[in-house]
Parts: sequence; C-alpha cells; structure tokens
Amino acid sequence: MNPLIIRKQFPILENKVHGKRLIYFDNAASTQKPLSVINTEMDFYKYEYSSVHRGVYSLSTSATNRLENVRIQIGKFINASSEKEIVFLKNATEGINLVSNSWGCDKLRSTDNIIITIMEHHSNIVPWQLLSLKIGFEIRVLNIEPSGEFNIDQIYYLIDKNTKLLAITEISNVLGVINPLKEIIFIAKKYNITILVDGSQAILHKKVDVQDLNCDFYVFSAHKIYGPSGVGVLYGKYELLINMPPWQVGGGMIKTVYLSNTKKTTWLSPPHRFEAGTLNISGIIGLGAALKWFQSMDINLINKYERQIYNYAINKLSELSFLKIYSISKRSIGIISFNFIKKHAYDIGILLNNYGIAIRTGHHCAMPLMEYYGVSSMCRISFALYNVQEEIDKLIFYLSHINHLLNKY
Repeated sequence: MNPLIIRKQFPILENKVHGKRLIYFDNAASTQKPLSVINTEMDFYKYEYSSVHRGVYSLSTSATNRLENVRIQIGKFINASSEKEIVFLKNATEGINLVSNSWGCDKLRSTDNIIITIMEHHSNIVPWQLLSLKIGFEIRVLNIEPSGEFNIDQIYYLIDKNTKLLAITEISNVLGVINPLKEIIFIAKKYNITILVDGSQAILHKKVDVQDLNCDFYVFSAHKIYGPSGVGVLYGKYELLINMPPWQVGGGMIKTVYLSNTKKTTWLSPPHRFEAGTLNISGIIGLGAALKWFQSMDINLINKYERQIYNYAINKLSELSFLKIYSISKRSIGIISFNFIKKHAYDIGILLNNYGIAIRTGHHCAMPLMEYYGVSSMCRISFALYNVQEEIDKLIFYLSHINHLLNKY
C-alpha cells in the first residue's frame, strides 16, 4: 500500500498538462489503468484473440475459458452464490436498463409504485421514468437531509402494499455518502420489495458482498475499478434471472430458432440469455486483470488509506472560506463536491486545468440533487489509490491562487 510504488504502475500519471505534472482527481467518473491491465489486454489482442463460446478450435476454447474464468472471479469478488448470477454488459447503465426492460416490463403494473432516491445518477432515474410512461406506475422519491444522509424512518412513509422496487445507489457520485443499505434493505424486505443497487462508486471504495446486503440486483462498471471501459456487470439472483425474458436478442443468447408458426424460438439459461451478440472479450479479460491487481492489496489497508486521503482533503478544503462544501457527512468517502461562492464551477475547472489539475465540473448526471442544493453545477474531486497528499496541497494552493485572481479582476 505504498502510494509512491502504486503510482509507478500508472504511466499516464507521468503526463504533463500545460507544463505541470498531471494531477488526476476525476476518479469517480473513471479510474486510470495500471500496466498489468494494459498489458493483459494488449497481449490478448497480440497472441490470444478469438471469438468465444461457439468455436471448437484451440484459440476459441482458450478465449472462452478465460472469459468464463473472469465470470467466476467476479462472482467470488462480490460473493454471488454462483457465477451464473453474473451477466456481462457494456456498463452499469446497461445493467439498469436491462432490469428495467426485462424484470420491470414483466413485473410492474400501473397500480404499483417504486422508490428511488434524490441522489441517484440519471442512469438510475431515467430508465424508470421511461418505463413509467409506458406502464403508468408511480415513482416515489426518498429525500435526504442537508448533510446528504437519509432519515431512514422516511422510508416507512413511502412504502405501501403496492411498492414493488427500491432502486438505490450504494455511494453517491456527488456527495460520496455511503448509504446504510443493510438497514434500508432490511426494512424493504419486510414488504417483499425487490432491491436494485447501483454500486458504480462503491465497487472502488469498499468490500461488496451481495449476499450480505441481500439485494436482488447489483450493477457496476469495470472502468470504475481500474479496468477497461466498455464492460459492465449485472449481478442478479438466479431465481429472478431464470424467470426474466431477454431484453436484447440476437446471436449468442438463443437456444433454438424457428421460422415455423408451430414452434417457438427459445432462449439459453442465464447469464447467456442476457448477452446478445459478441461481448467485449478483451475488456472482460482486462477487468479480470484489474480485479487481480486490486485484490493483491488488503482491502482494509485500502480503506484506511482512502479514509486518510479523504480526511486530509476535507480538512484542508474546509479552511478555505471562499468555498461552499457539499460533502459534509461523516459517512462520505472518496468524493468531495464544492463550489466557489458566486463563481461558476466550469470556470474553476478550466482554470485548474491550466495548472495540470483534472477535476469534474457540471451537474454530474444528478440534476435533481443539484436542484435540492439550489445550484446548477458543482466542482467535484474524487480519489483513487494513486492520489497523494502532495497533490491535495497543490490543489489547495491553486484554489487559493485562483480565488486571488478572480477577486483581483
């Protein structure tokens, strides 16, 4: 867990932007990739690439085995009961859309309601809105306190006998708040409510155990945990997946196809039922390498270091009187959102880029949360294992410098 040794495994961190060494603080959007991931994917393309599942020749058999071994690896990583509960997709967003268009279309009725939260990423809002327009069910919203935390008792006022789904993020991509999912899910399960968890931010910062959570669906993207882009994972309890119709159809997910009206086309069992077309084979193998790299370190040491970096940053930023900080919960980790008072977040992001510092600005695909705080955008910094205190010190220095410049003119 020596961050200086870790940094050497990420060649992009040697880049210079406007003559300054790159400081990358946009890890909530996407993490950088270690050499082991880059080399694994490159070597696969160089020496081992083939299509999977249907070839009988050696290259195809080998590629198929490697891909399916990653499925097993992911199942163990999040403690699924079987690798058959792991579906490969292109990102977490596609996973939510799959659940919405398969499970949702099949199970939800116009008299039903579902619960989402005000802090959800648009990817866990808009699919349900579109489905509601088709079916007519009600969408209810679990709100937050100004600290960014939930008042859990509020959920009792939202649940009734017609509540069928709770769709909730494990960690807010704006506030970094770790939501008390076990307590919330325990309440929801008393009413036999299906649970979908967006784990896009959590997968990087905490140990994920889907059986311990007792969620029904869990989604995350590979690029959030040092893996390639273009790969997502949907976990679903097998008893749900086996009864869900396919959403996207085509090659690779069918069992039999007939043109006759007397015979019906049939589907494979999960997870392959939900994997139409050729998968991102190299990306999946890259995800396997990313998880291997990540698991080479002690998760408790990872958590300790990330907590140390977060606390250092929040304490330093809190000393700047010209900032409004939104991530004030003691339950937050890895993400801090703030604004200059009476200055636009976009301008701050542009100015920081002049000093080689990459942050995210905008509404962060969380416009309802922006509306709650009465802003159109925020500056967001987010941390990974390669970030160090020296980078935070430089951020603080340049924020103060920018404030001086803006006040001067």
